[in-house]
Amino acid sequence: MDSFAANSKKSFHIRSNSLPSKPHPVVDEVNEHLCRLKASETTSSSSLCQKLDGLQDLHDCIDKLLVLPLTHQALVDNQSVNDLLEGSLKVLDVCALAKDVLSQMKESVHELESTLRRRRGDDIVGDVQKYLNSRKMIKKTIHKVLKGMERPSSQKSDESLEIVSLLKEAEAVTCNSLESLLSFVAGPKVPSKMSRWSLVSKLVQPKKVATKDEDSNGNEVQMVDAALYSITTHKSGFLVQVEDVQNSLKKLELCIRDIEEDLESLYRHLIKNRVSFLNILNH
Repeated sequence: MDSFAANSKKSFHIRSNSLPSKPHPVVDEVNEHLCRLKASETTSSSSLCQKLDGLQDLHDCIDKLLVLPLTHQALVDNQSVNDLLEGSLKVLDVCALAKDVLSQMKESVHELESTLRRRRGDDIVGDVQKYLNSRKMIKKTIHKVLKGMERPSSQKSDESLEIVSLLKEAEAVTCNSLESLLSFVAGPKVPSKMSRWSLVSKLVQPKKVATKDEDSNGNEVQMVDAALYSITTHKSGFLVQVEDVQNSLKKLELCIRDIEEDLESLYRHLIKNRVSFLNILNH
């Protein structure tokens, strides 16, 4: 009887070890945010802001994850922590660059808006060209950064490194989202003449109800670029009115403001995450 009881206990013990451990609720929450972000698309400024909001939620959960004992155990003796530290710095650098780019754009928009208000009816081609030159420099900077960005691997590791894999996947999703933001701001590298005139035609027909396909033809940045390009190439008899350009600039200004607010909040979350990484490493 004693032998049977001992064997039963041993058998029960073995079966209990074979059962999969239930993930921590924070781990599940991080996975949910990652799935939503990977499924979302950036097709407009509003969807871009939604993605930035989602990134803030993700990194808020990451910060909760980084203070858990199980995370400390997974990272403290793992060489991947150095990769994660390096990755967090790269993400911070890209986010800081995006902030600088938006700040430069906002300044250029303000300057052009002020010029258009002061010089109504006067020759504005030179001022418009100054804005487009600024845009050209911004595009050049963005394309250089995008070309040099290394895509971090988001592949899953073995089960013992689940936390590390999760953090690397979060890094990859964040990098991809910031890349989408920079691409959104830069616009097409070489926009075709047809696409420019398509956007201009939308601008000069403000009362026309746009279809979904037309709405997808350009964002606030591209609309302004196309309108200003038409001014510089048709110095007499502009295809667009100054009032239309001013309206587009105002929309762009509001767009930049919304993105800036979300980006600043994300930047603070990223700094907090990096501090947590450093605390784990120096523990």
